[in-house]
Amino acid sequence: MRAWLRDTAGGLSATYWYLWTGLLINKVGGFAILFLSLYLTSQRGAGTAQAGLIVGTYGIGGLAGTLAGGVLTDRWGRRRTLLASHFGTVAALVALALSSELVLIAVLCTLLGVAQSMAGPAFVAAIIDVTPAENRSRAFNLQFWALNLGLAGASLLAGLLAQWSYLGLFLIDATCTLVTGLLIAWKVPETLRRPVTITRAGFGTVLKDRIFLVFVALTLIQALIYTQSQTIVPLAMHADGLSPSAYGSVVALGGALIVLGQLFVPRLIDGRRKHRVLALALLVDGLGFGLLVVADHLAVYLLAAVIWTVGSMLAAPPNAEINSELAPLALRGRYQAVFFLTFPAASFLAPALGGAGLEFLGDAHWLVVGALGAAAAGLHLWAGPPRERRAAAIRADTSVTADLR
Repeated sequence: MRAWLRDTAGGLSATYWYLWTGLLINKVGGFAILFLSLYLTSQRGAGTAQAGLIVGTYGIGGLAGTLAGGVLTDRWGRRRTLLASHFGTVAALVALALSSELVLIAVLCTLLGVAQSMAGPAFVAAIIDVTPAENRSRAFNLQFWALNLGLAGASLLAGLLAQWSYLGLFLIDATCTLVTGLLIAWKVPETLRRPVTITRAGFGTVLKDRIFLVFVALTLIQALIYTQSQTIVPLAMHADGLSPSAYGSVVALGGALIVLGQLFVPRLIDGRRKHRVLALALLVDGLGFGLLVVADHLAVYLLAAVIWTVGSMLAAPPNAEINSELAPLALRGRYQAVFFLTFPAASFLAPALGGAGLEFLGDAHWLVVGALGAAAAGLHLWAGPPRERRAAAIRADTSVTADLR
């Protein structure tokens, strides 16, 4: 057991562990958004359509905040951006708890989306800064595990707190965010090392990087496939006459698998070519969702959930590791911002495209999803070698820059 713990967590700096602890605390307490639509309809008198629009403003703010976070991460530094994000989130959550006018709540939701999403690029950039390349797979694997453990905890606590007090739900979320901000202020130093040559490059440079954009596009496809589990699968289960509690069982099983099994993933994939691991992960994802073409009982949905969850578990570490490798030192924040945009984009596109697919294609929709996974697997195998050559060149350049200091 000790050897396994050493292999899983060894070689990671104290700064990494403070960042990891802050992420876990923040995610366990991050339940306000989970119940925001219910809060608006039950406590603030909003109609269903109004609640949807107001919650949508959070996503709009998230897009803007992700881009702003990328720029600030490179200009201000990681620490300042993280502090601004967390303390801004605290202010927005407290204001939301005390607000009753729907227009004001919509404005505050937008600001909350901006503040919360700013942290993403800075958080990942800081991990890259303090973690040697050979340890990043473990670092990102543990980050993914903490994220899912925190979300599982938040989901359990949110239901209990909502029955007790929505005001308490927002304020406890704010308190957890404040604790994370104070931990960062106390223990996390600035990790940005200024490059020898100051660059004026910006998002234009990122958007001209074809190798990186191909990787981002493949990540978007992966996100579109996996997001089916949160958006279209519940509709398919309802059409099959299964209850909401049955879908809850599917979600709970996936979360339990990640919490129990993610820490063992590095032993399975360490030393293997990352593009091959991603190709396998996309094939497994496609197989899991493709299985739904014959699903009409809960047992088949549960089996499919096991398969697609394994795919997501395999994909998480190499996905994050490749993202870190392709980002030049001077533009790490901007590269992270563009990468992070894939997730809100998938949150919008998956229900729109998936809903149309399920309506017009019926069960054949899942064959399309499975074929998409197979196509993405093939594209990873094609794009992998040039991607690895680019990553090696960036590592060499970063090493030379460090030596010149």
